[in-house]
Amino acid sequence: MKIAFIGTGVMGQSMAGHLLDAGHELVVYNRTKSKAQSLVDRGAVWADSPAEAAEGTDLAIAIVGMPPDVEAVFLGEDGLLAASNPPPIIIDMTTSPPSLARRIAEEAAKQNVSFIDAPVSGGDVGATNGTLSIMVGGEADAVKTVTPVFELMGKTIVHQGPAGSGQHTKMVNQILIAGGMLGMCEGLHYAKAAGLDGDKVIQSVGGGAAGSWSINNLGPRILKRDFEPGFYIEHFLKDLSIAIQEAEFMNLDLPALTMAKAFYERATQDGLGRKGTQALQLLVEQAGEAS
Repeated sequence: MKIAFIGTGVMGQSMAGHLLDAGHELVVYNRTKSKAQSLVDRGAVWADSPAEAAEGTDLAIAIVGMPPDVEAVFLGEDGLLAASNPPPIIIDMTTSPPSLARRIAEEAAKQNVSFIDAPVSGGDVGATNGTLSIMVGGEADAVKTVTPVFELMGKTIVHQGPAGSGQHTKMVNQILIAGGMLGMCEGLHYAKAAGLDGDKVIQSVGGGAAGSWSINNLGPRILKRDFEPGFYIEHFLKDLSIAIQEAEFMNLDLPALTMAKAFYERATQDGLGRKGTQALQLLVEQAGEAS
């Protein structure tokens, strides 16, 4: 299959690499060309725009940063749908508003193109290992067609419903993580203050009722003082903002989510926006020292 892949950052580079490894023909585009160079060195073809990448392909996939990036990649003057011969199926694997997913689906349908929203969870570890959870929204026939491609990048692939459903499911995922991440950081801070061995603590709690992906994958990074991004704080803050906006549309009050968002806003204000989400630990430690 000839696939256009847009966005070769922390997540996208590994995801695209799995497609190359499986023998697919890849055409890539990224705003910073150097971040796609390793894929080009492995056989991918470089394109100068999303539209050029999409031309005559069987499928186009994008995983970029913010909602305006998604809009530009799919609906912009040089976007995927601007190709003279766009692919029959286009997929957004970025986390973005469900309303944007529905709008792209409507515009794509005007050109007889199927749109799928398929945000992911699992961070850089899941992207590297091909074990992402992929939350899918779109037409059943189109989803069935691309499921073998999803299976190269993820381990858990669930079709949630029509366009926008994947994004709504990702909001549930981020709401669950938001409070859990804060609890993890406070728990590890407590363990350190109590004089406990952090690795042994993670071994115990990670296998019990408090076990989670975050404590088992990000906890060890915190102990090593590794705050480099598997997922950027600024992108997580974007996700939480979307979740709160969608909750407001549904007349939901989610106080724990609002509190967690405030911590990530503070982290961004403190210059941690380009660090990994586990860098919230630094704020927890600062708060403890201040008291």
